[in-house]
Order: sequence, then structure tokens, then C-alpha cells
Amino acid sequence: MRARRIILLSLMVASAALSGCSLPNEIIQRALEQASPGSNPAILATPTLTATPSTQQERVALDVDAPTATPLSNDELLALYDAAEAMTIRVYEQVSPSVVFITSQVISMDFFGRTYPSEGTGSGFVIDKAGHIVTNHHVIENARAVEVTLLDQTVVQAEVIGSDAATDLAVLKVDVDPSQLYPVDMSYAEALRVGQTAIAIGNPFGLDWTLTQGVVSSLGRSLDISSERTIYNVIQTDAAINPGNSGGPLLNARGQLIGVNTAIKQDAENIGFAVPLDTVKRVVPQLIEQGYFGHPWLGISGYSLFAELSNRLDLPVDEGILITSISSGGPADLAGLRGAQREQVVGNYRLAVGGDILVAIDEFAIDGSDTLREVLETQIEVGQSVIVTFYRGDQMLTADLFIQAEPN
Repeated sequence: MRARRIILLSLMVASAALSGCSLPNEIIQRALEQASPGSNPAILATPTLTATPSTQQERVALDVDAPTATPLSNDELLALYDAAEAMTIRVYEQVSPSVVFITSQVISMDFFGRTYPSEGTGSGFVIDKAGHIVTNHHVIENARAVEVTLLDQTVVQAEVIGSDAATDLAVLKVDVDPSQLYPVDMSYAEALRVGQTAIAIGNPFGLDWTLTQGVVSSLGRSLDISSERTIYNVIQTDAAINPGNSGGPLLNARGQLIGVNTAIKQDAENIGFAVPLDTVKRVVPQLIEQGYFGHPWLGISGYSLFAELSNRLDLPVDEGILITSISSGGPADLAGLRGAQREQVVGNYRLAVGGDILVAIDEFAIDGSDTLREVLETQIEVGQSVIVTFYRGDQMLTADLFIQAEPN
């Protein structure tokens, strides 16, 4: 209970400051006393250790000497709750003009191969006065036309500037007067923490400009959006996200962007996911500049090793990637790595073997293809020089490798 009171108080004070309100000092002081009776509010974050009373008389004496906190009045409690409400209201009023309603027109095909037009809806948000809007790739995927509705109900055609399926991000552009555009605040630069406020604004089920609120439930999730596509370092939130919220902003208590709402867990409640701001900042500039994002690429194909396969092939390690082929002119080729040299039958399969075994990139151990993809997407950039560690036969070797962009 004490911890919950401290958390509530912290939220109220921050809310009041953000909304331009102020709370009387005596309310804050008394709330602190209730949250932690007998403690000094100035040192709540740095408790000191004291000896445990050894006798019943000492324990009774300590209890008698402990001060009794004066309960907050109803008016004082209402002032704290009003400050929290003011914070949420302020975020909505500040950011809702940045949010847009997106309608995409696609051509679908029925069971008999006949085509027919259909519509999809989603959300997005303005990022600059030039008319660029960020949304999800899946909101505009295969669309032959895209319309954007602004908060003032202006409806305009949008051009798809760039899109990246692997991160589920896309950029649109609209041609409207800059005075109608209100870019979202993308200046948040601190590390997110579980428990922070998470506010989503979007258009679920066509219910335009809807706000829902929750917290950051977890960080660093991996989100499989298809058998071949995984988004890394995803934010999990319990803020309600529904169909139509996709592409809308996920915000902190200051109204700053922290992510792009992208998916929900099927058959579950209050489990939503958002692409983090760091990914947005890395991908979106390239989408605007060249229409696609250059993913870091080694130029190899191969098998993920495991103990049984390694034993069958008499390999020196149980984990890593057994390289089967090298792309000509690619990073691995230029670094001197080798692909398969022969074929070998293992069980009912004929495998390409004899190639190098990749086991590390810089300080990152590579135990298989999934780990390789995650390291490339989250730790490595195009144009970066890295040291790859690999086995050739029983000998461990290293080579300098220059990361290229995956061919588009």
C-alpha cells in the first residue's frame, strides 16, 4: 500500500507540473507522510539500514514514538486525481491534431479468382511540416489509392513515399498547407522503463481520434508478423489497441512519441505491441530519402547448427551457421569466407557441407539464423566494419567485413 501511494503521488506531482497546475506544498508533504509514515520525504529514495529491536520493550518504544500521519482530506485527494486527469487531457489536446485517419483501397480476389475493390482503415501521424506521415506497412500494403483525413476533416490523397515490411513502417506524403499540419514530438531520448504511462491515439474500428491509456508492460519483445518477418525490441503495452489503431502513435505522459502501434496478440486482452521510437528514427529517414530501408546484409546462406547435426557432420562446434553459399561480390565474399565444398547425405537429406561456420560478429555470439537476423537488425548498421569469427575445418579464424545493404 505504501509503495502504491508513493507511485500515485509521483504521478500526481508530475501531472500537475505538465498540465500547468500546482499542488500546495502541505498536500504533497502530508501525502508523503501517509505513503511512508515516520520517514523523511527527502530521503525516500535512499533508505538507511537500522538495527532490529532485540526486545519486546524496545519494539513497543519504537511504535509509541512513531509519528502518526494526518490523512489527506477528500478535497486534497481530489486535487491529486484532477492533476492526473489534466495530464491525459493535455496529451490528447496536444497530439490529436497530429493524428490522421487513413483509408486504403485495394483489389482483392475471391475464391473463384474474381477481383473486387475493398477498403482498409488505419491510423498515422504527421512528423513534419512537409507533409510526411508515418504509419504501418500493413495499413497501406498493396493499396492502389490512399486517402488521409485530418482532424479538421480535410480529406486528401496521399502518396506512398516508402515502405519497409520487415519493420512494418511506411511513410506517406500529403500536399496541404503547412498550417494544417501539427508534427508529433519525437524528441524523447531517454530509456523506456516498464511501468511508464502509455497513451494510444488512433481510429479503432473507424471510431476516429480515440484515446486509450495504460502502461509500458514490457520491453525488448520479438514480434513475429509472418513466417519470415520478425520485428525486434518491440514495446508491449496494455493500452487498448484494436484494428484501426495500427500506425497510430504510442505516447508517454508528456505527449512525446515512444512508438508506433502495430499489432495485438490474438485471443488475448490488453496485450498490444508497438514499434519503438529508435526503430522509427533509424528507418523513416531512409524511407523518405530513397523509398526503402537498407537492411544490413552479410551475403550468406546456410544452416543453423544444433548438437545432433554437428555430431553427424563431425563439426568442431554445436552452434553457429554452416555457410552453404556466398553471394558473389557480397560482404562475406569480399571478406574471403567460403561456402559449401561438397554434398553429404544425412538421414534422408543431401546437405551442402564443407563451408565455413559463422560463430560471432564482433562481440555478439551467433548461434543460428534467428540470432544473426536480430544482431543485424538491432546492433549493426550499413557501412559498418565488423570482425567476423568463423571456423574453417577445426581452425578458428577472424576476418574484417564491411556491411552492405541487402539488395532491394
